[in-house]
Amino acid sequence: MTLPLDRIRSLPKVALHDHLDGGVRAATVAELAAEIGHDLPALPEGLGDWFFDAADSGSLVRYLTTFDHTIAVMQTRDQLRRVAREWVEDLAADGVVYGEARWAPEQHTRQGLLLVEAVESVGLGLTDGMAAAAASGRPFVARQLVTSLRHTAPNPEVVELAVAGEHLVAGFDLAGPEDGYGPELHAASFARLRETFTPFTVHAGEAAGVASLDGAIQVGALRLGHGVRIVEDITHDASGYRLGPVARWVLDRRIPLEVSPSSNLQTGICGTIAEHPFGLLERLGFVVTVNCDNRLMSRTSYTRETQLLVEAFGYGLPDLERFTTDAVRAAFLPHEERERLVTEVVRPAFNR
Repeated sequence: MTLPLDRIRSLPKVALHDHLDGGVRAATVAELAAEIGHDLPALPEGLGDWFFDAADSGSLVRYLTTFDHTIAVMQTRDQLRRVAREWVEDLAADGVVYGEARWAPEQHTRQGLLLVEAVESVGLGLTDGMAAAAASGRPFVARQLVTSLRHTAPNPEVVELAVAGEHLVAGFDLAGPEDGYGPELHAASFARLRETFTPFTVHAGEAAGVASLDGAIQVGALRLGHGVRIVEDITHDASGYRLGPVARWVLDRRIPLEVSPSSNLQTGICGTIAEHPFGLLERLGFVVTVNCDNRLMSRTSYTRETQLLVEAFGYGLPDLERFTTDAVRAAFLPHEERERLVTEVVRPAFNR
């Protein structure tokens, strides 16, 4: 028997892979765009549908163009602070108890903000959101990941913001187009992160295949953003499943995959949730976590993503508890804080 939607909504969830500029409220985009005179492709009442339809094309390149409009309204201190606050409020209302907002500060300096000012503004917004969530009876732990883009020149300043760890910055992310832009192009950035023991994740195994994942592993990624094309390193015959070297390494080293089912459908990974690699990867023992990627573009929530997986693969409470616990333990938080969330938040909610 499938889990009721209300029960899924009430369960604690973890957002490891959630883009700040992909989770802006459509109403906020419309309001801020009107204030600054930015032209939008749809009227306010249809803007949410436009974002979904434009992203629902099966092309990662076209998917990424939707961010032109969200980034345009995230260029001042006040705009960034508001978006970050609402990001926390929306996730907390969906039952998320821990979230990492990932975003690329370099894309938010068009009106003169320094990178550190942009990061500080997001940190203040996350703090505002945590206070609002706590006041509403939904305690939330928020952090931010500063992101660099694969197709742009490495920026040591962004790396140093991650190393400093101020303004609730918990780590670093590499995002952007995978094909032709391997993480080795940012080798100096990753060397600095490793030598300072700064955690980082890398988008890999979404738009490109096993070589992309290999590259992320070689630079030392602690988590893999998406990672689902690791199935291309897994074969099957009458004797069972055989794992190639990359898949074997990820499985044996327990490297978490930040899986975003609906987003993966939009970018052409598979045709239906039932065909999504999540099911196979989970059965084989990989550490899979449930994420939304870009809630605005996928018109989704953590409750919805979980429900889709429950319906497709028949998961029950023990499965969801394992996914959530694995996600907490993959968070870029100190060990003691992660275990506190597991013992004081996750386990009690699943066993009440």
